[in-house]
Amino acid sequence: SSRSASLTNTPDSNTFRTRPFRRPPEITVFRENEVESAESSSAIADSDSDTAPRQKGVVRWHSFQRASVRPESYIGQSVSSMSSGQLLVLRKLALLKLTSIMEKHCPTHRTGWNWELPKFMRKIKAPDYKDKTVFGVPLIVSLQRSGQTLPTCIQMALSWLRANALDQVGLFRKPGVRSRIQKLKSMAESQGDEINYEGQQAFDVADMVKQYFRELPEALLTNKLSDTFIAIFQHVPVSLRIEAMQCALLLLPDDHREALHHLLQFLSEVAAHAPTNQMTASNLSVCLAPSLFHWTTAPLSRSASVSPRRNHGVPDPRQLGHNKAAHDCLLALIKNHRELFTICDELLAQCHFSYMEESVPVALEELGAELQQDWRSYLYACQSALMKEAREKSRGWVNISSWMNVDMSYKKVGDGHPLRLWRVSTDVEAPPTELLHRVLRERQLWDPSLLKWRVVTRLEPNAEVFQYLTASMSPIPAKDYCVLRSWKTELAKGACVIVETSVEHAEGQVLSGGVRGIVLASRYLIEPCGSGKSRIIHLSRVDMKGRTPEWYNKTYGHLCALYLSKIRSSFKHTAEGPESKV
Repeated sequence: SSRSASLTNTPDSNTFRTRPFRRPPEITVFRENEVESAESSSAIADSDSDTAPRQKGVVRWHSFQRASVRPESYIGQSVSSMSSGQLLVLRKLALLKLTSIMEKHCPTHRTGWNWELPKFMRKIKAPDYKDKTVFGVPLIVSLQRSGQTLPTCIQMALSWLRANALDQVGLFRKPGVRSRIQKLKSMAESQGDEINYEGQQAFDVADMVKQYFRELPEALLTNKLSDTFIAIFQHVPVSLRIEAMQCALLLLPDDHREALHHLLQFLSEVAAHAPTNQMTASNLSVCLAPSLFHWTTAPLSRSASVSPRRNHGVPDPRQLGHNKAAHDCLLALIKNHRELFTICDELLAQCHFSYMEESVPVALEELGAELQQDWRSYLYACQSALMKEAREKSRGWVNISSWMNVDMSYKKVGDGHPLRLWRVSTDVEAPPTELLHRVLRERQLWDPSLLKWRVVTRLEPNAEVFQYLTASMSPIPAKDYCVLRSWKTELAKGACVIVETSVEHAEGQVLSGGVRGIVLASRYLIEPCGSGKSRIIHLSRVDMKGRTPEWYNKTYGHLCALYLSKIRSSFKHTAEGPESKV
């Protein structure tokens, strides 16, 4: 799609460059200006992190300080605004609360929850899904491939239904035509985000969406937690169901929770037009529950007959109860989705987040102050750390396979923060200075999620505060980043470096409707490799908010590789340039 914005070559301009962006305003969460001198007692218990830094000196891969501004009290926050460290703590608390509720109210045979997989299980080779692009592809694979939790063609289908079919009587209840649905599925597989639904029948598109969710290898409410959601509506008292559901939602994988949130918002809009389309939230639940839950039947007792004849006639009362609970659960999810995806004050107050879990960026003037330095010294130390990592190419790095012809690896930093440091690299048909300019000044050419961007203030010829806004799948708010960045050219052998880290700045306030994402560390090293080509290495550690460390472990490296592949592709038609000196 064409963009209405472009970045000029005058980076000292502090006006936003934008592309069309509409989003309902979000509730702004204000923090009190209170400084807390001691860490909280909570600690991140994760295999990728330590509760204390291993060494003193320059903090290379984050810039948080123990005396960061922290909230005196919390008001309800959306899940999408929580840091990875906060969500890690919230998940533990949710697991404790849910286990307590279920063990108290469920029958004996439904207790004994075992949420964690054994640590030493023989790995089963997962299918690669090379022959599929949309249907039958897990959400996590779609995310790794495209950067989108739901395939774009499915998001477009929901948008088309929202714009054209909310008044259709029996939407999702009346069946489409099988041959046309199959044609739509083939179009989605072959055309992807280029698909056009104009001229299609609403019932066909709605049935295609239902089939997408039904064919997911892992049900949207997951094979593991579907029974839990159903058990909540079979055994838990009504007064505790919202709390139990919220805890269960926090235990969902992040990609499934985000896709569910997107779908629930859409279904609530369909239900709001029930006087016209006759599809109440209850009717929608009847039609869609079979596509969203993993259906299991309770095992028969030893005395029960196994004769096939007993499977005909009157349905098993247990199965009827199972189906009714699934219907009631989806109905409650549709009606209460806004409340369910907002963490209540009481739950937040029990977490006692540490400064590392809070992950609050420091002000520009305070950057490096904890180590008796200023921001210039901090950035210089970061550049030195980048060059050192480039020399120690294999120390501590674990390689991961990538399908985009981009080298990808991660490293466990061990500084108290749960996020790994990721490294991606590839060769680009451009000399270092052009590649540096593409990364710094032409992000709109390689970041399709970019909405707005501007230079907040120019500090030095090679240093500035930069702000940018990236889109998220609704209703998740856009991510707003404010970073201090510096760059240096003409290093040894013609190399260039870029260093970025998040800071707070008076003129870089979070835009309305956005959530402040945190760049713990972003470092680019660009080196010439002959024939006008360059090798670009990107080290990245970013908290995009609303995702747990598990999501980053599975996904973030692939997103970094995807961006690097787009930078590489942006030079394919402009590959001419002077040969680099080696």
